[in-house]
Amino acid sequence: MDSDVAPLVEMIGISKSFGGARAVADVDFSVRAGEVHALLGENGAGKSTLMKVLSGQVAADRGTIRLGGESARLAAPADARRAGIAMIHQELDLVPALTVAENVFLGREPRTRWGTVDRRRMLRETRRLLARTGVSFEPRLPVEALRTGEQQLVTIVKALSLDARVLIMDEPTSALSAPEVERLFEVIGELRRGGAGIVYISHRMEEIGRIADRATVLRNGSVVAEFAARSMTAAQASEAMVGRPVQLMFRARDKAGAGAAGELLRLEDFAVLPRRARPGRRDPAGVALRVAKGEIVGLAGLLGSGRTELLETLYGVGTPGPWQGRVLLRGEPVRPRGPRHALRLGIAFVPEDRRIDGLVLEHSVLANTVLSVVDRIARLGVVSRRKERGAARASTTRLGVKLASLHAPVGSLSGGNQQKVVLGRGLLTEPDLLLLDEPTRGVDVGAKAEIYRLLGEIAARGTGVLLASSEPAELVGVCDRVVVLHEGRTMREVDTAAVSEADLLAAAMGEGTVQDLVVGGAG
Repeated sequence: MDSDVAPLVEMIGISKSFGGARAVADVDFSVRAGEVHALLGENGAGKSTLMKVLSGQVAADRGTIRLGGESARLAAPADARRAGIAMIHQELDLVPALTVAENVFLGREPRTRWGTVDRRRMLRETRRLLARTGVSFEPRLPVEALRTGEQQLVTIVKALSLDARVLIMDEPTSALSAPEVERLFEVIGELRRGGAGIVYISHRMEEIGRIADRATVLRNGSVVAEFAARSMTAAQASEAMVGRPVQLMFRARDKAGAGAAGELLRLEDFAVLPRRARPGRRDPAGVALRVAKGEIVGLAGLLGSGRTELLETLYGVGTPGPWQGRVLLRGEPVRPRGPRHALRLGIAFVPEDRRIDGLVLEHSVLANTVLSVVDRIARLGVVSRRKERGAARASTTRLGVKLASLHAPVGSLSGGNQQKVVLGRGLLTEPDLLLLDEPTRGVDVGAKAEIYRLLGEIAARGTGVLLASSEPAELVGVCDRVVVLHEGRTMREVDTAAVSEADLLAAAMGEGTVQDLVVGGAG
């Protein structure tokens, strides 16, 4: 990358505060044509605020933005779009009831000569963009019928449809499996060759080294380091982000003997027979697995393998239809009738999409934290405010949630801190079985280390954990065993002490290269 090339966009001395709290302070940042510039930092470091300034969603208190060397005023998102700047948000900004095509062209619908919406052209263009990103689902499908990872792909397609000169990607791979990530990287390569500049925000260090040219690290709203991305180590970046050395190893406990305390959960040829077709869902169709007390078992599989649906079914979410096979908890047949019943059985669940399924965003951190334990802190139907505050304070302190007040809306927290609130709420129930769906999605390296440490602690106390993740490194590093799902069925069981990340990915893709496999997983 030629450093003498004039940047497509320059941000000079950008500062922004909210209610007296500094979000970014005197930040310089630039992107050149054909460059991927990574922006790193912990949750709450100021990355999203800086990019919201660039995309016209937030006005800076001070500073200058230059486009092609000329000063620009981006007072609204429409100004940024006209200037060729588009942003893929970490939190999905789609309208669930509209179709894929309608979401992609929302507010920019192509018109016929008579002024009506040209639906044929809209569908044709959407299919072309979906094919470009390696996606095959039907553009007429309502977005609400898609899983989170598929919805993430729709947001990427929507941004690509803008043909932007500067594309901001905020955690674009957080809900994608390995093949979808690889296809996205191919698209990024095409955009670079076409002269686009890309701002890439990610907590996945291995991605930065692969695709980025430069990396800028923010901490507490200020630039603290800049690296040549391909020579930057994960340890260097993590220490700059957190301000101290970070233990990046996953293994926070001795796995030897994990699960020796006895079996907790067993699924035998478990399947769900849906009462009606449910587009976008992959119900369990023959799952066999076991989780012992004090054991962490992973769920691997490509997008659409049924990981999320399995966890939701075990938690009693929705009424999918009759069950087949057996589900045994502590040796007894169970079928949770809903979340409240599951909690009484000792099952807690941290969902994949925290903003839609995990939190009531307009309610306080306190209310969201204690939501699952209200019955425990109430007497004769009256909630003890003292116990409520005590439980919420203990949970947020234990997980290191960064917040101004327990009474602040949970929606005002950064994504990683929101995730900690959801996890803390599940742990407050003191479950025997903890179901986790992408627990570190969009979470910074420091918060990941804390979550891994907590998982080690709760497993050491005898809690069984069933963890779905799209990150092979996480599954191999955290879990004792991994069950690989394909089209709702158990394909293989992998002992993580004997395989690598590449082996696990091969198993998830259906390649028979993994050694020491136990087919069926019932052991």
